[in-house]
Amino acid sequence: MRQAIEEHFILDVLKNYTTYKTYYKLVKSADDDPEVERQRAAKALARFMSLHPHNIAQKTEVVIEHFRKYTAHRIGGRAKAMLVTRSRLHAVRYKRAFDKYIREKGYPNIRTLVAFSGTVIDQELPGEEFTEVGMNGGKISERKLPEEFSKPEYQVLIAADKYQTGFDQPLLHTMYVDKRLDGVQAVQTLSRLNRIYPGKDDTFVLDFVNDAEDIQQAFQPYYEQATVGEQADPRQLYDLRTAIYTLHIVFEIEVEQFAAVFFKNRRKQTQTDHALLNSIVDKAVTRYEEAAEQAKLDLRARMKAFAGLYTFLSKVIPYDDSSLEKLDAYLRFLDEKLGNPNPHDAINLDKDVRLKFYRLQKISEGRIPLEAGTGGSLSAPSEVGTGRNEDEQVPLSQVVQVLNERFGTNFTATDELFWEQVRDDAVANQNLQQAGAANTRDDFAYALFQHLEELVVGRMDRNGGQAG
Repeated sequence: MRQAIEEHFILDVLKNYTTYKTYYKLVKSADDDPEVERQRAAKALARFMSLHPHNIAQKTEVVIEHFRKYTAHRIGGRAKAMLVTRSRLHAVRYKRAFDKYIREKGYPNIRTLVAFSGTVIDQELPGEEFTEVGMNGGKISERKLPEEFSKPEYQVLIAADKYQTGFDQPLLHTMYVDKRLDGVQAVQTLSRLNRIYPGKDDTFVLDFVNDAEDIQQAFQPYYEQATVGEQADPRQLYDLRTAIYTLHIVFEIEVEQFAAVFFKNRRKQTQTDHALLNSIVDKAVTRYEEAAEQAKLDLRARMKAFAGLYTFLSKVIPYDDSSLEKLDAYLRFLDEKLGNPNPHDAINLDKDVRLKFYRLQKISEGRIPLEAGTGGSLSAPSEVGTGRNEDEQVPLSQVVQVLNERFGTNFTATDELFWEQVRDDAVANQNLQQAGAANTRDDFAYALFQHLEELVVGRMDRNGGQAG
């Protein structure tokens, strides 16, 4: 990497790197204090926070205003940006938030595209389904999206698990990251920016999630010549391939049939080809659904191990055996169709908590330095087990407290969500309490409306004139 940068084959994507950190405080809104599984609850609350409309809206404003002020005029006004999100639902929420903000601000020169697979259902919008094609206006196929994004009509691509590897767009100048990136994934994702192009003399990364130190550790092994650790044994791939086939859910002949279509020239692929790919893989999906529970667990574990090991080894060892690449492509397609291997890990606590304080704060900016003369060692991933650790049962309030201690800080009044404050002021207002006790719902609504301006102005005064 160092030699490629010095000889101007690629750009240094760590030269301009800004990190932000989100601080927040949750409060339990449920009347009771239910017992929950600690790890599952922590994941659910983290998801609640990341998808909270206030969080999405604040980051949307930061991204779009940064793009307008810093990125839009780069590369002769042709520079593009990508937002890397942590899930398909996040991509849907961001796409809607971006387009709403752009529309309300009247920015005519920013248009977005979104990239994700399959269909997304947002529980906050019952009755609606979202697809990549539909959210991009219904006229851009998944296959045509990279070509469309290269056109001057589009400036920002919002992506979820797509275009983080193998995507070559030299006009891509800035990346906004709202997803945890580790190891080689961080290098692959951020390296989408490093392509040389006339007039492109730098890049920029704005990261909402990762620390500068973590990114430095991810890139350091690749900066100069790296050695491969002892665990990187190509024979493990063949052992895993055999272990996958012996479960009799995936068959080699179907992998070959899939590859014959999948690796055709992309420009020659048709809708019929896409349907054929699905029909081939659906055979394995059917066998998977009919298999014993242990076989399902074994397959998902072996698929994950194969994908991780192949991704690593394919970067450092040249393979003449195309069957491994065929199986890797097939398994990735199959894994997407099989969905979440642990559906019980997802619980919903959205109605049991609410967001009380929120602050989005810049932490660092500038170059992330890599050390010269320090050789790196690339350690191969190892096989994963299929067991599931028992999760400790604790009160919901305890999980909330732990998260608040980890992601909190010394908040001020202006960090409190404004309308949450107004609501609390209304609840504490004695006149409204008396009106609520003495009137019907419709009459009380009139009384509340009469007090609303007073409540809003009063809260703005106490917050120093800021409505949040």
